Amino acid sequence: MTDDPLALEQQVCFALSRASRAVIGAHRPVLEPLGLTHPQYLVMLAMWERRRQSLKELSTALALEPATLSPLVRRLESFGHVTRRRDDADERTLVIELTDQGLALRERARAVPLVMMERLGLKLTDVETQRDLLNLLITASAAAPEVTDAQLAMLSGADPVP
Repeated sequence: MTDDPLALEQQVCFALSRASRAVIGAHRPVLEPLGLTHPQYLVMLAMWERRRQSLKELSTALALEPATLSPLVRRLESFGHVTRRRDDADERTLVIELTDQGLALRERARAVPLVMMERLGLKLTDVETQRDLLNLLITASAAAPEVTDAQLAMLSGADPVP
């Protein structure tokens, strides 16, 4: 390691980016027999928790924009895992519902976490610790205050405003 604060290996954002790509890539061969991509797997995880929910609720649960989520849901519908329909009470609301086939897929997917821990050589406590640390970082990032004028001045090379 280096003392240079701008060294690539010192950056949390770079480590997170690499970790994300590596973990998603490691999931690929495990999810393939289920016929799911990693983003589709995340949608199914949310649907297995709540069999019926609006696109907006699903979007919130997954921290994805509805426009990003819609093609994933359409694809899962084409596989027969979910259905989409307009809510009778409010035509603006798109309701996503898990099908029996989608629910049956859950039984096959139950092995995914264990297989992934084995593949990565991690214990449950290791995974829980990493998850908790990442959730701490997510919470801190969401709660971060706006960038101040003094901080912007530092970034622009100007003298800080007193």
